[in-house]
Amino acid sequence: MRIDAHQHFWQLAARAGSWPPPSLAAIHRDFAPADLAPLLAAHGIAGTVLVQSLPSEDDTHWLLALSEESGFIRAVVGWTELRALDAPANIARLASHGKLKGLRPMLQDLDDDAWIADPALAPALNAMVEHGLRLDALVLPRHLPALLQCARDYPRLPIVIDHAAKPPIADAAFGTWREDLAQLAALPNVHCKLSGLVTEARPGWCVDDLRPYAAHVLQVFGSRRVIWGSDWPVVDLAGGYAAWLAASEALLAHLGQADRNDIFGLNALRFYGINEETP
Repeated sequence: MRIDAHQHFWQLAARAGSWPPPSLAAIHRDFAPADLAPLLAAHGIAGTVLVQSLPSEDDTHWLLALSEESGFIRAVVGWTELRALDAPANIARLASHGKLKGLRPMLQDLDDDAWIADPALAPALNAMVEHGLRLDALVLPRHLPALLQCARDYPRLPIVIDHAAKPPIADAAFGTWREDLAQLAALPNVHCKLSGLVTEARPGWCVDDLRPYAAHVLQVFGSRRVIWGSDWPVVDLAGGYAAWLAASEALLAHLGQADRNDIFGLNALRFYGINEETP
């Protein structure tokens, strides 16, 4: 069973000028389940993990409503203000929805690179552990040291690094990304999404541009902790769904079938606690 573990829906009218801007014409419109369903059918994707893209509980409730209407949405990763005094109660309420499987603070947009390591988040992160939720980490390489501290402080909190932490592929560079990612991979509660790489590459990218970064992710996390996702519709800025899926197949072609099955679906089912048999 193949699972797309990272896709988005949004309504521009609800975003009040938030990203995406009009300059990104390919994705500056509404995206709904009817837009994605044909792509899933064409590529043999059985289900998805719907991930928030707006720091708003109203948006999270909208995503959860979509998940009730669309059988292919197997899990939702939402948002709530983790520093709020009532965060534990809010987390408990959100977690009562069967498809809410995780939360995602939008760390890449915050001024404080060390935000996720703040001790003030303890009530919220402990509540996530208590209610069996996962943390999706939307980070850039500069956030990895703080994420490492968080992962060490909360060993019972499952964490997945979105988009492999967006390494500097366009510059054909690594910086501290390679070493910092390896330190996180040494912790068993940390996973990594093989997603979002093409939007970090230069226009006109080829598979070889992505290969050193995907290879490092596979080397340090192994095939049981790498989770494939499309990052649709953002991927439309850099070639589209089919191009990224074909690139992913090429990047993983050297692996055995069992390892590819893990990365393209089974790891997502295990990580997010998705029932394989029930849409």
